[in-house]
Amino acid sequence: MALTFTPAPAVLAPPDQAVLEIDELSVGFGPKGRERRVVENLSLTVRPGQVVALVGESGSGKSTTAHAALGLLPAGGRIVGGRITLGGHDVTNADDKAFRQHRGPLVGLVPQDPMVALNPTLRIGEQVAEAVRRRGVPKRSVAVEVSEVLERAGVDNPTVKARQYPHELSGGQRQRVLIAIALAGHPRLLVADEPTSALDATVQRRILDHLDRLVADSGTSLLLITHDLGIAVDRADHLVVMSEGRIVEQGRPAEIVAAPQHEYTQRLLDAAPGLGRIRRPAPVPPVDDVVLRFDGVSKEFTSRSGFGSRSRARVLDDVTLDVHRGRTLALVGESGSGKTTALRIAMGLERPTSGRVLFDGVDVASSDRRELRALRRRFQFVHQNPFAALDPKFSVRDLVAEPLESFRVGDRSSRTVAVTKLLDQVALPASYLGRRAAELSGGQRQRVAIARALALEPELLLLDEPVSALDVSVQAQILDLLVDLQSELGLTYVLVSHDLAVVAEVSHQLAVLDGGRIVESGPTQQVFDHPEHALTRALLAAVPGLKTEVGA
Repeated sequence: MALTFTPAPAVLAPPDQAVLEIDELSVGFGPKGRERRVVENLSLTVRPGQVVALVGESGSGKSTTAHAALGLLPAGGRIVGGRITLGGHDVTNADDKAFRQHRGPLVGLVPQDPMVALNPTLRIGEQVAEAVRRRGVPKRSVAVEVSEVLERAGVDNPTVKARQYPHELSGGQRQRVLIAIALAGHPRLLVADEPTSALDATVQRRILDHLDRLVADSGTSLLLITHDLGIAVDRADHLVVMSEGRIVEQGRPAEIVAAPQHEYTQRLLDAAPGLGRIRRPAPVPPVDDVVLRFDGVSKEFTSRSGFGSRSRARVLDDVTLDVHRGRTLALVGESGSGKTTALRIAMGLERPTSGRVLFDGVDVASSDRRELRALRRRFQFVHQNPFAALDPKFSVRDLVAEPLESFRVGDRSSRTVAVTKLLDQVALPASYLGRRAAELSGGQRQRVAIARALALEPELLLLDEPVSALDVSVQAQILDLLVDLQSELGLTYVLVSHDLAVVAEVSHQLAVLDGGRIVESGPTQQVFDHPEHALTRALLAAVPGLKTEVGA
């Protein structure tokens, strides 16, 4: 039995009536009369079957706008001006009881983080069933509808998945469950708030493709919230660009990309990897000096089942790679392909099951603690999440100086001079020395993490998804910084990423991993121009905006 998405009678409206109208909306936080405005005089319309994308950096007000329209503003936030009409109903001053009548049959929300949005103690089927029951579906039919809506959201084996808990599903499957919950009420409008920002590029593409098909098949409208202009251009009928709580530009995506009218839109276009072009690092002379070598590296992990038996999973399988001095090797692949495990083995944090990792001819795995400590002065690790990697109790001065203190480099006075110089290298002013990580933006935290990694003047940086948690424009700044530092200091990089557009910005050599094996490798330009493996082609196809023509 196929699902049909027909709005509940209570919210039926003329077919040409806007699903969502926002007129001169202003939202503020703080005491009444002294509010800090985060959305200012914003107006937009979403029509039946239309895909509207709200684009902007973190703090631009895009999510706050969506939350205001859904009655989900956090404590301290309130509408201080304007009007919101949802399916013909004025909900500007509606209370939560009134909004509950509209959530489900009129509007459904697909949140950003499924691990936060899903209840870890309830099976998937129970969580979808709650949304189904709100439509008044008879008890005997709920289980059938749960399976159908999961299947429509693209969840494979829906009957099996309905009996599982969120932690037993992949990130992509959990995101599809959130889509199923939003669809279960047969809404006229879906609001998707950064629905793919935590997913691999190929999984991201599959989720967005599926949303496209659902909108086309059911006539449901979609309000897509994203910081990635490439995604918005690929997917939207109407594009709205926000900055500092205001709309700076809106219109048809192709027209905005061809001739942006606002300088902020132009900056987003310049920063978006893949929008019509992919920048590549400046070529460097070929060198035979191998800094790091993976020589037939394999890694197996052993797990014990509840019945005492053991199972082995091979996460790296006979990996052989050379990393040349002053160049960047990128390891690319989906989650679980073995990229990060390769970095951990290179750092000496894991031992290979077989094979060797040689740093400047020295076997990292066979080195004792003293030898490994000496080696670690020469190579450093930059984590994916700078907030988790930086001690929140330390000031920026202490964070960057800690490696110097650990290796007893200089005295306090000389270390302070060194730290100030390091901050200057990563384009942070000395006034940040006294700040803590919580007082910094994501991009500033990653700059501190890079400065800390450079403190001991290493030859090699191992970078694990260093920009994946950042806005596109901040990504571009960090990638430019890495290229500049490599040119100035002669650094060698091993960069792990799932995003080929990011890789193209900085890498000279590229290796694609799938299931722990290298399925394709070579010069980055060659791999991009003539991809041979199906996974490489899929990763390239998943780059948002790659086929879009950008104006001058």
